[in-house]
Amino acid sequence: ELGCMEFVPYLDRPPSPLEFYREWVSPNKPCIIQNAISHWPALKKWTSAYLREVIGPKVVSVAVTPNGYADAVFQDRFVMPEERQMPFMDFLDIVEKKVTSPNVFYVQKQCSNLIEEFPELVCDVQPDIPWMSEALGKKPDAVNFWLGESTAVTSLHKDHYENLYCVISGEKRFLLHPPSDRPFIPYELYQPATYQVSEDGSFEIVDEKNADKVPWIPLDPLNPNLERYPEYAQAKPLQCTVKAGEMLYLPSLWFHHVQQSHGCIAVNYWYDMEYDLKYSYYQLLDRLTKTVKVL
Repeated sequence: ELGCMEFVPYLDRPPSPLEFYREWVSPNKPCIIQNAISHWPALKKWTSAYLREVIGPKVVSVAVTPNGYADAVFQDRFVMPEERQMPFMDFLDIVEKKVTSPNVFYVQKQCSNLIEEFPELVCDVQPDIPWMSEALGKKPDAVNFWLGESTAVTSLHKDHYENLYCVISGEKRFLLHPPSDRPFIPYELYQPATYQVSEDGSFEIVDEKNADKVPWIPLDPLNPNLERYPEYAQAKPLQCTVKAGEMLYLPSLWFHHVQQSHGCIAVNYWYDMEYDLKYSYYQLLDRLTKTVKVL
């Protein structure tokens, strides 16, 4: 059941904990849930003016890249963004194009940055999603805040989390692959590196010394190189758009590539997955795929 979907279905209300676990978490199926966050003050309050007032001069972590791709394969490296510390109001100036920059800026630091860096905003959303916490019997491992430019793209990858992705304003465009598509999705090992700004303002790629190589997906699903990766032609991506006020349930181990409208604001909740039969299935599929390639 970890594949075989032709589209991402909509729910017109948040489900009960039992219903959600039985119908979506257990079979590992994504869905878009409407009216789940309609009571959040953030939907009306989180304007640029409000964020300036509440966060304003506070220094926060911003990912900066020359091309919009953070944590992605570039020039045969797995390149991570420059993590720049800057006043939040300066970041907003760039997003609102009051200040021009050739680079791409994105508040995307994970590790529960909503709680750690933006606690002033937590009261406008929720520290967890109660029906999800009850369904899984746990609280989220992380609650993350996302805000950035339309040129900021999340490369294709998977996470070991049950993910509830809530869009506050704008929209997010997801391209999804079920875990069953693993044999068609290429992984290669890359030297990890980081973007660093040189004195003239240009970026250079600096290798992380003594770091292990990182397995990552080199393929762009929006423009796949089928000559190099012909197996990808057999994959079956799903595409969906999550609009303001909607929540995407993105199951653990699903591959996802993400784009966004300019200035889109979102909050997501990461719940640790259960390392059960689904995980064992993925591990088996992953190892079989690697073995076949070696043979």
